[in-house]
Amino acid sequence: MTHLSDTIASVFWPATAQNRAARGAVIIVAGAVLLTVSAKVKVPFYPVPMTMQTFVVLALGMFCGWRLASASVASYLSLGAAGLPVFAGGGGIAYLAGPTAGFLFGFLAAAAFAGWLAQRGADRGFWRAWLALLAADAMIFFFGVLWLAQFIGFGDALGKGMLPFLLGDLSKITLAAAAVALCRRRARR
Repeated sequence: MTHLSDTIASVFWPATAQNRAARGAVIIVAGAVLLTVSAKVKVPFYPVPMTMQTFVVLALGMFCGWRLASASVASYLSLGAAGLPVFAGGGGIAYLAGPTAGFLFGFLAAAAFAGWLAQRGADRGFWRAWLALLAADAMIFFFGVLWLAQFIGFGDALGKGMLPFLLGDLSKITLAAAAVALCRRRARR
């Protein structure tokens, strides 16, 4: 059996028998709120806006582990599906069938993967975290570009749904990896 590392969240806020459910609920709600706020911090591109959601998704995975990060993203997607305006351009079930839906579902895969890697030690140092986050970010593009291609073709999906975002995503990955490394350093004190 693989030994799972403590997540950063569990180091700073340990789960106990008494607080486990409340702690999980607070983290999940906070993650969904952070995703909503980060969706509104955007640079308008067509057909996919550039937001800070990638940073939040990746950081949730690294800080909370795969279960809580996945639950946060799933809660966020559920709120959007229910019609709340949590996405960059609003909300509603139709939004989850539109051109950006692949990126949104890619968030779920990326948060889970980043959290899974973090629980296996990928959050132990800047470069480990950076490489893990790069791999998780690639999942967002994988799902996003494949879905977007159904609307505008594969070449345009790469050209409009991935290439303009690469530099920004590398910056967000670097910022998230630095935050992870800083928090891990503080946890060791």
